[in-house]
Order: sequence, then C-alpha cells, then structure tokens
Amino acid sequence: MITGQDFLEIIQQRQSDRAYLNTFIEKDKMERIIKAAHLAPSACNAQPWKFIVVDNTELKNKIADCTSSAVLGMNHFTKQAPVHIIIVEEKANFTSSAGSLIKNKTFPLIDIGIAAENICLQATAEGLGTCMIGWFDETKVKKLLNIPKSKRVPLIITIGYPAKETREKRRKDLNQVFSFNSY
Repeated sequence: MITGQDFLEIIQQRQSDRAYLNTFIEKDKMERIIKAAHLAPSACNAQPWKFIVVDNTELKNKIADCTSSAVLGMNHFTKQAPVHIIIVEEKANFTSSAGSLIKNKTFPLIDIGIAAENICLQATAEGLGTCMIGWFDETKVKKLLNIPKSKRVPLIITIGYPAKETREKRRKDLNQVFSFNSY
C-alpha cells in the first residue's frame, strides 16, 4: 500500500508540463489514468463528465491548434503531447443539480476539477507529465469531436513524457493560506 509520504511525493512531483518528449504512452498507463478519472468522487455521485481520449496524431494536432494563441503566445507546446484528454461537462443528476441551485455552487465544475486532478496525479505516478488547459476555442473543439453544441468543455489535459525536470514549486508561505478553527 502507498504511504502518506509516497503520496505527498507524487503531489510534489506533479506540475504543469509545457514540453514533452516524442514518446508513445503505453496502453496500460493510459488505462490506469482513465480508471483514476472514473473513480473520482462527485456530488451526489452525479459523475457529470465524459472523458474523450484523443491519441490519433492528426486529430490531436487539430485539437492542439484550438488551444494555441498566436496573439498571446500561449499553448504552443500542446502539439508535443501525444495524448489530449478532453473533459465534457454532462448533466448532473437531480440531487446534485438541486444542490447546486440551493447552495449557489456549481457542483459539476467542482467534480470535474477533482476528476482532472485524479488524472494528473495518476499520470505523475506513471512517470508522465500533464497540463490542464482552459484557454481554447471550445466551439472548434466541439465540432472536431462531434460534441453536441449544448455541452460545455471546461478543460483539456495534455499528457506525455515530460521533456524537462521537475521544477521547484513556488508557493505562498503556509501560514498565509492555512489556519486552524478560524479564518
């Protein structure tokens, strides 16, 4: 069984990788990554998601084109990643939807964030790198993947073997972001 220290090490290694090696990802690793997403918890067990794994090079490159911005100089690394996972927001079940309205919280997006991090942590445990992409042309992505116009695509995750070493994390001091029993 994995120890708490081992798990913390995986979290420490997880980063947003923006450079990937041109190396194939083994099928068993991708299956475990998909399983990690599938096992993610969700409000009222709604599981308000569908994951589309894009590993066809031509299609993946078209998706990558949707993430790049020449004007802002963003996301030009995405073609390097051999796999993109597109996360589609699906309709939540009645209890999750009602809870979202009553509590003024968008539970499906919280749930998708949890599932996305499960993907990234499992990929890290497999020796792979990831980057969550929120900046992309959603309309073009939906058209390329035959996603209904009524659906939303909140995230794309690139996955591949990282071309660079894990960098040191820069974080605020712990006492700035954490307290016990009171704000």
